[in-house]
Amino acid sequence: MIVLDVTNDELMESLTRQAGERGIVNAAIVSLIGGVDSFTVSTMPVDDARKDIVSSYSLPAEMHGSGEIRDGVVHVHATMAVQGDRAVAGHVHAAQVGTWFARAYLISIDGPV
Repeated sequence: MIVLDVTNDELMESLTRQAGERGIVNAAIVSLIGGVDSFTVSTMPVDDARKDIVSSYSLPAEMHGSGEIRDGVVHVHATMAVQGDRAVAGHVHAAQVGTWFARAYLISIDGPV
């Protein structure tokens, strides 16, 4: 199990950088947990699954998700729990970690790292 910690950084950039530093090219992100200060996610419109509707939120959220690293590219889907017991979910494009932390638990597909 490989653990990547993110504090005071942009989530996707940090995960990409840390994976690269460790030589991780292909891995399963089996768990992602933490809190973010803002985030951008996308979902698919009902009439064309090949397109994205990108939405940005400037509000804090509790986060959990999973994903993969494939050919060095981080791909995460997450649910963001926001005030009012609501959830915003989708493909994560960006998320700013500042107040709290984020932690990704990975299993390398390429072998030991």
